[in-house]
Amino acid sequence: MFDTIVDYLSSISPAYAALIATTFTWFVTAVGAGFVFFFKNINRRVMDIMMGFTGGVMVAASFWSLLAPAINMSEGENFVKVMPAALGFLGGAIFIFILDKILPHLHVNFKKVEGIKTPWQKTTLLVLAITMHNIPEGLAVGVLFGGAAAGIPEASIAGAVILAIGIGLQNLPEGVAVAVPLRRMGMSRRKSFMLGQSSALVEPIAGVLGAVAVTIFTPILPYALAFAAGAMIFVVIEEVVPESQQGGNTDLATMGFIGGFIIMMVLDVALG
Repeated sequence: MFDTIVDYLSSISPAYAALIATTFTWFVTAVGAGFVFFFKNINRRVMDIMMGFTGGVMVAASFWSLLAPAINMSEGENFVKVMPAALGFLGGAIFIFILDKILPHLHVNFKKVEGIKTPWQKTTLLVLAITMHNIPEGLAVGVLFGGAAAGIPEASIAGAVILAIGIGLQNLPEGVAVAVPLRRMGMSRRKSFMLGQSSALVEPIAGVLGAVAVTIFTPILPYALAFAAGAMIFVVIEEVVPESQQGGNTDLATMGFIGGFIIMMVLDVALG
């Protein structure tokens, strides 16, 4: 089945392939948000493990699917070879840092509002926080599809599919992390679900834009891959890992991180 999916996505335009793949990652977020129809609360231990798992997947994907290919496809040797990845990585981190300071948003634990001051409600701020963090995930998938279509050996359709699967896996707890707190605040199940799934709608947009940009400007591919990696790592260190440690279940959250990293690494190396 995996080979069939890869063959099909190889036969269509990279933008369309990226749209399909990132629609899948959005769908998994919607599945996670759908938990709100069955649960008003999620056990804190379970949530911390899931958040740790999310961090592990994102870190593994950042290296195996993005940084390593970015370095391998760069020309030159020694410092010259690694500079595109280093600059792209820094650029991605700075991009999310700037969004973090400008865009009003609320962290999942509801204790810290960041960005410019706004009268917006907590529900809007929470959705914006997850939406902002989904941008690099969609971008990463799209960039890989664009690179594969451009004929770059280090970028493959199989690798892009694996990355989409990994991001989909970690989107499940993200959907839960948005919808369930909204429900706990008194919002209806339907509205909590709608807001929860909407946080990932940015992924198909970012995916298509990434695929188109790399297809048109192929030389930016190593920078774009590293850019997505830097943005994802910033999100993990700034929010996902600290969030997983808030409930006092540090060991469980850490093991969740290890599990997520291993699963993503195995998927990427075994299938990519």
